[in-house]
Amino acid sequence: MKSLGGIMVQAGGSVYREMIKVFLFSAVSSLVLVPLVLFVPAGLALVLVPLLYAPLVAGIFHAMHRLLAGERAGLKTMLAGAVRYFAPAVLFGLMCSVFILILVSTWWYYGQRDGMWNWALAIFQTYFVVMVFISQLYTLPLIVQRQEPFFRAVGRSVKLTVLRPGYTIGAFFQLVCVTVVLAATVVGFAVLYAGIAAIYVNLVVRNVLNAAEGSEPSQDGEAIGGVTG
Repeated sequence: MKSLGGIMVQAGGSVYREMIKVFLFSAVSSLVLVPLVLFVPAGLALVLVPLLYAPLVAGIFHAMHRLLAGERAGLKTMLAGAVRYFAPAVLFGLMCSVFILILVSTWWYYGQRDGMWNWALAIFQTYFVVMVFISQLYTLPLIVQRQEPFFRAVGRSVKLTVLRPGYTIGAFFQLVCVTVVLAATVVGFAVLYAGIAAIYVNLVVRNVLNAAEGSEPSQDGEAIGGVTG
């Protein structure tokens, strides 16, 4: 099983080779995301982002999966993927919106109150939501790569996280680091992030699935920092 460092290097090479596609797919999806974030009220955006943006992200995952498999994939492939995976992508987006709402409402309610127990509850809720997001790292790629129904993909993502917790947390941390770096540049996030994230997460999931199914020999201690799931 490849280390997370090896996956990051592999993803970097793929991003370099497919830079035009990364830019194109990310820019097209951002044409939908940016207006929703900047001009739509937050409550409405939590509904519209899953309906309009999440399917495009699924389309990007589909197109990048095809490219990583050595096939040709362009904007038509991305849009076809967005249509094909519209329903599960919307469900996935709505699930994310629900937990984001839980996190925001938790700090809005408990953060304004004094007392150790209020802060403890807020921190516990935050930990719970973060772990939910970590456990769903594999969901969208499972839908795209293995054509799994949404709820089965959600359950299998949790199982893979339990089987390889260290690896999954490490992969999620790397993705968060990339997110923060690109978000700091604003423009870089708009024109690069979705494509880079799709390549990286697809490679991580393919690596985990290959190891779980015995397609590759497992190599203990290869995960980043010497931690394996």
